[in-house]
Amino acid sequence: MTALPTLETERLILRPFVITDADTVQTLAGHPAVAATTLNIPHPYPDGAAEMWILGHADRAAEGSGYTLALTRKEDGVVVGAMSLMGVSTTARRAELGYWIGVPYWGQGYATEAGRAFVAWAFDALELNKVYARHMTNNPASGKVMAKIGMQYEGTMRQHDCKGGQFVDIAFRSILRSEFRPS
Repeated sequence: MTALPTLETERLILRPFVITDADTVQTLAGHPAVAATTLNIPHPYPDGAAEMWILGHADRAAEGSGYTLALTRKEDGVVVGAMSLMGVSTTARRAELGYWIGVPYWGQGYATEAGRAFVAWAFDALELNKVYARHMTNNPASGKVMAKIGMQYEGTMRQHDCKGGQFVDIAFRSILRSEFRPS
């Protein structure tokens, strides 16, 4: 299918993860606040999980089912987070955008900047018609990122997922190819 890309924005390089990023992933993703604001990141973050996660990226890209990139700062190459397109459907021409940012890098606009570039790539390289995303309603900051990318609110699914033994409401947003305006 399509290889993992390397994308460039004003402040970031979005590149494939390498195995030497595993310690950074475990440290950043393993922070309790990151786990609390995402559906799929556990806390504590298990030893070896980052390596296994990274090693699966190339296979998912080769299958055309998913693409995951490291968000790195141009100025120093530091990994600040991750962004993925998951569940890519070539039939429906849609995929789900997911991301996490390490706590020291929150509030600096990295997710929005990376999201715009990754969504543009998805529409161009993968020829998708729709990119959607979801967030727990108790994490409105993630919803704000999605809105800044141009995603429209589609609705909230009540008690749709379970996180930490508690049912959580999930808000869904999306953007269509015809609506996307790169900035």
